[in-house]
Amino acid sequence: MSTRRIRVLIIDDSAIVRRVLSDVLSAEPDIEVVGTAPDPYVARDKILSLKPDVLTLDLEMPRMDGLSFLKRLMRYHPLPVIVISSIAPAGCAVALEALRWGALEVLAKPGGPYSVEDLSRALAATVRVAASARLPRPMASNGPVIAPPHEPVPAGDRSVIVIGASTGGVDAISQVLTRMPADSPPVLVVQHIPPVFSGALAERLNRVCRMEVAEAKHTDELRRGRVLIAPGGRHMQVAQVQGVPCVLLKDDPPVNYHRPSIDVMFQSAARIVGRQSIGVLLTGMGADGAEGLLAIRTAGGSTIAQDEESCVVYGMPAEAARLGAVDVVLPLREIAGGIMGALHRRNQSQRAPQVVV
Repeated sequence: MSTRRIRVLIIDDSAIVRRVLSDVLSAEPDIEVVGTAPDPYVARDKILSLKPDVLTLDLEMPRMDGLSFLKRLMRYHPLPVIVISSIAPAGCAVALEALRWGALEVLAKPGGPYSVEDLSRALAATVRVAASARLPRPMASNGPVIAPPHEPVPAGDRSVIVIGASTGGVDAISQVLTRMPADSPPVLVVQHIPPVFSGALAERLNRVCRMEVAEAKHTDELRRGRVLIAPGGRHMQVAQVQGVPCVLLKDDPPVNYHRPSIDVMFQSAARIVGRQSIGVLLTGMGADGAEGLLAIRTAGGSTIAQDEESCVVYGMPAEAARLGAVDVVLPLREIAGGIMGALHRRNQSQRAPQVVV
C-alpha cells in the first residue's frame, strides 16, 4: 500500500528557479510537484484546481508581490508556505515580514554564495515538516503584548538566559522577548536561519522589544538588558575572556546539521554559567538543543520547553522532554513569565537564611 505523496506548488517568476526547485523536490520519493506558477494570479487558480499541501513562494514577482499574496492567502485559504527569498537586504526584511504573516520558514534562493546543493539539503526536509505543521497565527492579528509583572532583578544577579528555536521560531522568539522586562539578565538566542537574515531579525526585534537587541559579534560582552542573536552560519558560545562574560563566534562544522547550533550554545552555557543559566527550547523540527538543555539541567540550571499545543512543530521540545531535560513545560504566552519566575525563585533561595540544627 503506497503512502500519499506531499503535493507541492512552486510560485516564482523565474523559469530557471521553478525548474531548479521542481528538480530538487521531484527527486524525493515522498514529494510530488503538482504544478508551478509565475505569479500569484496563476497560483490562485492552481491552488483551487490542484489542491497542494505546501506552497513555495517567491516574494518579488510581477502583478502582485509575494507578501501581499501571502496576506490574502492566510486570510481566505491558509496553507503551509515556505518562502524562497533572495539574500539582498531588502529581501531579508520582506522575508521576515512574511514570517510575521504566517509563512513557516525562509530559505535562501540559490545564487551568489548559496548553491543549489545548499538549498537541496534543507528544502525537502522543510517541505515534510511544513506538510504536518500547525499553521501559526499571523502576528499582525495578535492582541497587544503585555509584559508579566515582575520584581526588580537584583543588582548582583549573574544569570544568563539562552533561547533556541527553529521552524516557527521567529514568531515564538518575538512573543517571548517582547514580554521580557527591560532590566532582564543577558539573553542569547539561536534561531535556525540563513546567513544575512539574522541581522534583519535582530533589527526588527530591536524595534519592538524593551531590551536592546543586536546581532552578536565576536567577544560581545554579556550585559543586563541586552539580547544577542547568533549570526546565521556561525556557532555562538558563552565564554569568559579575562574574567568578563561574553560570546565567542565559531566557524566549526555544523552540529545536528545546523550552524548555529542550539546544542553548542546550551552546552557552553552549562559549562560556563552552570546553575545560573536558564535554558528555553522553543518550536522547531529535529533534536537540536535537546542534549544541551539536559546539560543545563544537569549543571543545576533551570530549563523550560514550549508545549505541544502552541508549537508550530513539536520536534525539539518533544525530544528534550524525552531525555528528561525539562523542568517545566509552558504555552508560548507564559514562557516570559516562566523565565522571570525561575530567576526570582533562584534569587530567593540564595537569600534564604541557612538553618543550623
